[in-house]
Amino acid sequence: MAQTHDNAPNKPVHLMFLAGTVVAFYLCKWSIDWIWGYFGTPPSELVQTAIAGAFALTLGITLYKRDKTYTYASEIAAELGKVTWPTAKEVRAATIVVLVMGIVSALILGMFDFVWSSLTEVVYG
Repeated sequence: MAQTHDNAPNKPVHLMFLAGTVVAFYLCKWSIDWIWGYFGTPPSELVQTAIAGAFALTLGITLYKRDKTYTYASEIAAELGKVTWPTAKEVRAATIVVLVMGIVSALILGMFDFVWSSLTEVVYG
C-alpha cells in the first residue's frame, strides 16, 4: 500500500492523532483496571500502563499510516479551518446571556415552588 500523504507539517491532523492516542491509552488503562479487577486481582500499575501504552501506540500508528483514516482526518481539519469562530467579545456576551437567563429561570422556578408549597400547605394544613 503506497502512502499518499507525506510528513509535511499538518499540525491539526497530527494533534488529532496524538490526542486520539492519548485518549485510547487512558480508556484502555481504565478498562484493564475495571475489567480485570472485576474478574480477579488486577495486575500492577506498571503492567497496566505497559499494556495500555502498547495498545494505544499500536492503534495510533496503525490509524495514522492508513491512507483512508489520514485523508478523513485531513478533511476534518480542512473543514474546521473554514469555520468562522466567534470572537472573545461574542463569547463573553453569549456567556452573560446564558448566566442571566439561568438566574432568571431559577428565580421563576423558585417562585413557582414557593407558591405551590404554600398552596399545598394551606390545602393539607
